[in-house]
Amino acid sequence: MTEPIMITGAGILSAIGNNKAETLQALETMHTGIQPLQYLQTEHHEFPVGEVKLSDEQMKQLLGITEEPTTRTVLMGMLAMDEALREAGLNERQGQRIALVSGTTVGGMDKSEQYYLDFLNNDSRNAYIKMHDCGSTTEIIARRFDIFSMVTSISTACSSAANAIVFGANLIRSGLTDIAVVGGSECITKFHLNGFNTLMILDREQCRPFDATRAGLNLGEGAAYLVLESQASAQRRGAKPIGELCGYGNACDAFHQTASSDNGEGAYLAMQKALAMAGLQPADIDYVNAHGTSTPNNDVSESQALIRVFGEHMPKVSSTKGMTGHTTSASGSIEAVICLLALQQGIVPANYGWKQQMENGITPVATCMKNVDLKHVMCNSFGFGGNDSSLIFSKHEV
Repeated sequence: MTEPIMITGAGILSAIGNNKAETLQALETMHTGIQPLQYLQTEHHEFPVGEVKLSDEQMKQLLGITEEPTTRTVLMGMLAMDEALREAGLNERQGQRIALVSGTTVGGMDKSEQYYLDFLNNDSRNAYIKMHDCGSTTEIIARRFDIFSMVTSISTACSSAANAIVFGANLIRSGLTDIAVVGGSECITKFHLNGFNTLMILDREQCRPFDATRAGLNLGEGAAYLVLESQASAQRRGAKPIGELCGYGNACDAFHQTASSDNGEGAYLAMQKALAMAGLQPADIDYVNAHGTSTPNNDVSESQALIRVFGEHMPKVSSTKGMTGHTTSASGSIEAVICLLALQQGIVPANYGWKQQMENGITPVATCMKNVDLKHVMCNSFGFGGNDSSLIFSKHEV
């Protein structure tokens, strides 16, 4: 068992809330954010999505941004990070080393799509070309807060934000930084929507993770960040931990470019590694926030991996993607913050949309459970190519 990493701040923005308070209320009332497309300019309105309920202009107003060019991924990231830094009391650099590790895959692609013809025909939108890639997204967010001594990006598809959390924790444990702000941000783009449609894994109805009738995922968007630091750093700053990151693991299926293996080998290995690092047994886990994309392939594969790890002593399991949509690269940190809320508030979020037991699958929690004593929760995030990560969060005992 290794020394736990303290979590001293968290911020979140998704289809079910623009901060932690709104997110908690939506989880407790089982309010889904899946709705018809409103902000993405596309002709494909047949697919319901989990969009953040703010336009780009509204987010700019909240942030006090006027003229400078920006992207939706950046704006969402700034809002979520502001909440996390405020809670952690990191408004300025106070002599400590602070790293930013942020996950994204589409970066500034929303503006690249919007202004593609301008790039070809004139030079009026060239500023957005520089904002296209993943690294630029992270750097723009970092410049707003001006407290980071190190900035880097992670892009491993749907495990990006989870791997950002892993990398940040490793930076702290290796002594390369005192504090790591970790997470991810991702907006919905035409590339996203059309790409997943081409793979034939989008549902035209409300998604139903782990349900026998599941037909695919609903895309989502959002951002979330956690502030990680060593116990010594938190004590020096007088920061109050809101939870602990006590274990994590990453493994690869090495099976297929997009599909997961039938027995969930990568997911199984990731969960086993996380348990070993935390010094916990499977029976110690009280709740699993599953990757649970609602695709026929993932839900079978993840179910088999969970059964291999937990056997007959399955903890409470749910996927919250039925409320947030699949926020792809940001999902690991969005669901990590949901796990922290579960620990703090004693709730088990519902697996929204589930009604019918799937064959050879787990049975998820169908309604939100309250007043539950949770000590250790697991958060799964699995990316294309089998890049699978599992995180274990524990309640901080004062």
